[in-house]
Amino acid sequence: MSSPYDNMQGGRPAGQQRPGGPPPGGRPPGYSQPNAQPGYPQPRPNQAPGYPQGAPPRPNQAPGYPPPNPAQPNYATRGQAPRPAAQRPPAQRPQAQRPAAPRTAQGSGNGPGGRPPAGPPPKGRGGSSGGQPPKPPKKGTSKRWKIVRRTAISLVAIGLVVPMLAFMVAYTTADVPKPGDIKTNQVATIYNSDGTSVLSTIVPPEGNRTDVTIDQIPPQVRNAVLSAEDRDFYTNPGFSVSGFARALRDNVLGREDAGGGSTITQQYVKNALVGNERALTRKMRELVLSSKMARQWSKDDILAAYLNTIYFGRGAYGIAAASKAYFNKPVEELTVEEGAVLAASIQLPSLLDPESNPTGAETRWNYVLDGMVSANTLSAGERAAAKYPHTILQSEIDNGSSAKGPEGLIRSQVIKELAANGINEQVLNTEGLQITTTIDQQAQQAVVDAVTSNMEGEDNNLRTAVVSVDPKTGGVKAYYGGSDGAGFDFAQSGLQTGSSFKVFGLASALNEGIPLSKMYDSSPLKLGGVTINNAEGQSCGTCTIAEATKRSLNTSFYRQMMSIENGPEKIADIAHKAGIPEEIPGVVEGTTLQEPNGSSEYGIVLGQYQSRVIDMASSYATLAASGVYRAPHFVQKVVTGDGTVLLDRGPATAGEARLKPAVADNVTSALQPIAAYSRNHGLAGGRPSAAKTGTAQLGDTGENKDAWMVGYTPSLSTAVWVGTEQGLPLQNSYGGLMYGSGLPSDIWKDAMDGALEGTDVESFPKPEAIGGQAGVPAYTAPYVPPKTTSATPSPTPAPGLTLPPVIITPRQVEVLPGVTIPLPGLAPKPTTPPATVDPGPSPGQPTQEEIDAEEEGLGQGGNAQGSPQGAPIRPNR
Repeated sequence: MSSPYDNMQGGRPAGQQRPGGPPPGGRPPGYSQPNAQPGYPQPRPNQAPGYPQGAPPRPNQAPGYPPPNPAQPNYATRGQAPRPAAQRPPAQRPQAQRPAAPRTAQGSGNGPGGRPPAGPPPKGRGGSSGGQPPKPPKKGTSKRWKIVRRTAISLVAIGLVVPMLAFMVAYTTADVPKPGDIKTNQVATIYNSDGTSVLSTIVPPEGNRTDVTIDQIPPQVRNAVLSAEDRDFYTNPGFSVSGFARALRDNVLGREDAGGGSTITQQYVKNALVGNERALTRKMRELVLSSKMARQWSKDDILAAYLNTIYFGRGAYGIAAASKAYFNKPVEELTVEEGAVLAASIQLPSLLDPESNPTGAETRWNYVLDGMVSANTLSAGERAAAKYPHTILQSEIDNGSSAKGPEGLIRSQVIKELAANGINEQVLNTEGLQITTTIDQQAQQAVVDAVTSNMEGEDNNLRTAVVSVDPKTGGVKAYYGGSDGAGFDFAQSGLQTGSSFKVFGLASALNEGIPLSKMYDSSPLKLGGVTINNAEGQSCGTCTIAEATKRSLNTSFYRQMMSIENGPEKIADIAHKAGIPEEIPGVVEGTTLQEPNGSSEYGIVLGQYQSRVIDMASSYATLAASGVYRAPHFVQKVVTGDGTVLLDRGPATAGEARLKPAVADNVTSALQPIAAYSRNHGLAGGRPSAAKTGTAQLGDTGENKDAWMVGYTPSLSTAVWVGTEQGLPLQNSYGGLMYGSGLPSDIWKDAMDGALEGTDVESFPKPEAIGGQAGVPAYTAPYVPPKTTSATPSPTPAPGLTLPPVIITPRQVEVLPGVTIPLPGLAPKPTTPPATVDPGPSPGQPTQEEIDAEEEGLGQGGNAQGSPQGAPIRPNR
């Protein structure tokens, strides 16, 4: 059978349409083979209907045309021998290529009804003549170009579309803080109690920053910074596309100097919000926040925030600190030349310092000024007249980062107290706090001067600590823990207090109803194989406890403590109430003033246990305030840079009444004579004071290791300690033993006189009676009747005896000027002095016999509870 295409030369006859239906022998559209047998090829996806199923269509093959058959005879007309199809064993062929099952004559073979039309296939578009089939395209080349195109499209999408989408998402979700909400580290200023004089500063880790407003920064300084860092600041959108591209390139290439080209807005965002991490995500976030900030903030707000944040070198963060560090002047007083110096340092703060690199610094300075001329913010004439300004040396800079003197230890206590009141480190470092302390400038200077003058010429190993507390408020008025502000603080160290602790033994006895008139034997006391003596062998025989207090007699106080049931524990309790803390973490392990088992030893009354200088000043202040305790503190008021008050103690608080007023006031009465009695250390002008010395012995060496003087007026309580770091024996400048009545009392008197100079002289309240006695009694010892002798009467002359003659003595009388005459007269009769009348004992004064009888009832050296519980005794002086 002939094919309709046999007579065609290169195409269809004119007017004949392309066959739309299946070729002869093909399956009609929609036909599906029922009961397909295994081994028959299945239809391939996207295969044109009506075409054989044995082979896939060629690429770019027109629909409706049969695929070329290699077995067709007309392929030989091209001069090529037919190539037999390669056959594989049936077991190795894919299912789609296995031989088909025999078909019927109608639908099998190459004859009519079962094969494609005979003759050459029709030409494709643009095909050549001769009836040859079109040459199929090369499969490898086509696939490679598809891969290239897809890769290119993917790269474009990744490089442009994805970043744009990410930027849009980040921009819409980014939250830019409002101006003033971003907290940058700022220096906190510590003031004396007057609120104006600076005591010290607290510098955060990033430096000494103090925020200023844009109006405080001179326009010429602002223009210099813009010339150095961002000349298009007021016109750019907050970021630099070219700068971002450079950063992207450098990060991809891994360059060490990746970055640069940032605007002022970007620099501020980096410093305040995103940090300096070398990462593309960080740079992307910086770009997003910068662009959004430029739309939401004013340019002046951005510039002010930037100038308050940027580092200028020399430890100075912010323009205000930089002005001090380079020129030691406020930022408001900077000239255009000085502003250009600061602007020039921003690029490389450590390398463009005029002191270490004058050439580089001046080169950059010229660049800044030339840029100002180009921007018309500086005239050519001003530029020509500009000269590089003088800067101070770095050694002259005091940026507050180090504390050189005693104020450094005050600063440490202030920081500790702020933390205890909920003002944490973040608030301290970012809020620009203004901290008003309780330190009185006059009192502080008096303490420093007293220490300096009195310690001069003494042993270099000696150390001292002084603390003054206001009894009416609890505020620390003066504080000296040592000369090194970064060194050891001796005012916070646990130290043996010696006889200065006897006041709490006295207060404990008064609290038990034992008056100051109570008398005790002051002779040496032997207990448990230990002998208790008095310093320098002093004694008053049997005398009142008030007199024993003035003389600081150990034996009298020991006997008094032993006469009270649980005396040591009651002394510890009264001391805790007065102000000795029950716990001092890092200083005393466990509870203070007692042993691990909870009991207190008998040596407590002689200062066996450790206390701090600040605690002694505070507890004595409780006595000065008639038993009202007010916790010692350094901080009076704290205000943030924007005026928010974080802490305000206000006026004097009511305090806490811990001791009976009668107890505290009677103790004060007993202590009043001591300052003058202790080597004439009474205060200037006869100002009343109450004080007690103390000396702690160095074991059994006969030497002393701690010396104290603690005393007060109604308005100031001061404690002074002198000792060594190593606990060495104390000697004065003359080589003798040191006692509390020596160097410590010298410092105490000078400090008190200086602090109280110009203040009103105050008197202590009159104490109420305890045990029938109010204050110090008029007597000091038992009543001893005077020895009396009978008067011898004048003899009466016997009868007949001659009385002695009358003695006549002449006397001179002036009758005229310069003329005298003698006149006779009688000698005066000898007179006999009148006999002394014994007034008897004072009210309440016992006799020695009464005291002896009382001691016999208790047992010599005993007490109501017997022996001292076998506790070890550590005598102190």
